[in-house]
Amino acid sequence: MSETSNPLGAYLRARRELVTPEQAGIPEVGVRRVPGLRREEVAMLAGISADYYLRLERGRNRHPSMQVLESIARVLHLDEDHFAHLLTLVAEVSRQRRRRPRKETPPPGVLKLVDSLIQPAFIEDRYSTSSPRTAWPGRCLPAWRWAAIS
Repeated sequence: MSETSNPLGAYLRARRELVTPEQAGIPEVGVRRVPGLRREEVAMLAGISADYYLRLERGRNRHPSMQVLESIARVLHLDEDHFAHLLTLVAEVSRQRRRRPRKETPPPGVLKLVDSLIQPAFIEDRYSTSSPRTAWPGRCLPAWRWAAIS
């Protein structure tokens, strides 16, 4: 996933690189391949799983709770302005993902075909929502009632 499609992950990565282990209170042991804190260290200090933090950085989970954001902000030493920016990144992701479902209408040829049938027929959309297309519910209602009673 590119940084333009995942601004939250890019921001978390950039801020994570700015915090040294000494600032976070972690003893520095051995040679580090990356500047700043490791993902696992941020997750441990924030009280979340390393897998969850990884999903946030990679853009696979874009709806963290306020408590998680506050914990991450505390670990990354974000001031009020930076925390406000973090919240706008999360809000942008939420706003982009919310779309009203379009009312789906079948193609005219399918409607014509189904309407020409004499037996009961219905059309399902991609969400398996069916809509009866023929006058069969009224004709079959007594049979349905009989099947439901017996």
